[in-house]
Amino acid sequence: MTELLDSHAGTGLKRVGPLWMTLFTVAWLAIWTIQLTPIQLLLPLQLDTGALGENWIGGVVWAGVVLSVGGLIGVIAAPMAGRWSDRTRSRWGRRRPWAICGSLLSAIGLVLTGLVTGPVAIGGAWIVVSVGISVASAAFTAMIADQLPATQRGAASAASSSAQALGVVVGVGTVVLSGLGIFESYLVIAAIIAVIGVAAALWLPDEPAHRMIALAPGSTARRSSSLRDSNFLWLLSSRLVVNIGNALGTALLLFFLLYGLKVPAAEAQDDLLLLIAVYTIFTVVSAVVTGFVSDRASANPVRRRRTLTVLSALFGMVWGVVILISPSLIMTMIASALMGVGYGAYMTVSLALATDLLKDPEGHAHDLGLVNVSAQLGQLLGPLLGAGLVAVVGGFWLLQAAAVVLSAVGAIMTYGIKTPGLVPQASAAVARHS
Repeated sequence: MTELLDSHAGTGLKRVGPLWMTLFTVAWLAIWTIQLTPIQLLLPLQLDTGALGENWIGGVVWAGVVLSVGGLIGVIAAPMAGRWSDRTRSRWGRRRPWAICGSLLSAIGLVLTGLVTGPVAIGGAWIVVSVGISVASAAFTAMIADQLPATQRGAASAASSSAQALGVVVGVGTVVLSGLGIFESYLVIAAIIAVIGVAAALWLPDEPAHRMIALAPGSTARRSSSLRDSNFLWLLSSRLVVNIGNALGTALLLFFLLYGLKVPAAEAQDDLLLLIAVYTIFTVVSAVVTGFVSDRASANPVRRRRTLTVLSALFGMVWGVVILISPSLIMTMIASALMGVGYGAYMTVSLALATDLLKDPEGHAHDLGLVNVSAQLGQLLGPLLGAGLVAVVGGFWLLQAAAVVLSAVGAIMTYGIKTPGLVPQASAAVARHS
């Protein structure tokens, strides 16, 4: 019976090799590059409405609206695409067709975003990008639960989190250092997702769903059963709150340099790239270390991951306090390092924790699509909330204070996850049927 369950769940408890991890990491590197480069640099440049002393707040507000409204459609698409992926029966597998379609749709949307002008048209094109990213993300994320044992899920989650930090460096670095124009920049990142996203989807294993063995009679797994679990709902809610707090510190960073620290426009892009590089180094190191620590053998691995999730969310408060106390370029660089440590650890271990809380083997893509949504929705609501806070006080201090509060609230909410006797899904299945 153990073999049947493992076959049904993908590769079950079989450990994957370096090639799988490499392809998975590269796929996420492409996804994060095309999502964060426009958010951090290209969209603010397109939507900036003036210089200091003019209508610069209008640009901040439009950036918040476009990122939030356009992305909300993508957020809705993620669980829908996940559910369709779970139900897909084709010789190409369940995940591969959706990963390919999402990658190509993202590429088309990026080209459109570079072609159009005006906030409404840009927002409409960004919807296409967001939907494509959500579809591809749902498919790739499901592979963690489909194919990895609990002892490798932290490492895979670290790969995804590290790729997030590296992606923005790759994208912004390419644009800034090469001096590309806005449209040319969109073409380059569109090519990245079209080539890398499709290639990774083709090379990563994905057993044809029609060959998978059905659940044994009397199985307790039900569709969307994770959504009936209070632990899973607490995780989704806390991830949403923490990601809103993080987005307050990242999405409007270019505007903060220009109008908060009054960095000259000619220097702002270079300073942005430097801050992103610092953020990336600390995010990657933190993600890798935390991922492997969370994978270590433990009597209650879920409790270990919950504790690490709480601590990393609390650490995310520190950066906001630093900038509030001393808003300068040097302190912003220090805050970027602190933010990287906290967020890299948080995104790694909270995703690994999510895979441990899954209830339904036939709903991996749908449920993990919701986990992605909780992060994406936070990253999309953050700019909108941040723009409102900036407009209210005519500056950035209230935005930074809100980020501190939200990080603390998200950490506290994580304690809603009850862990006594809780073990990861795959291990529990083996224990029941060995």
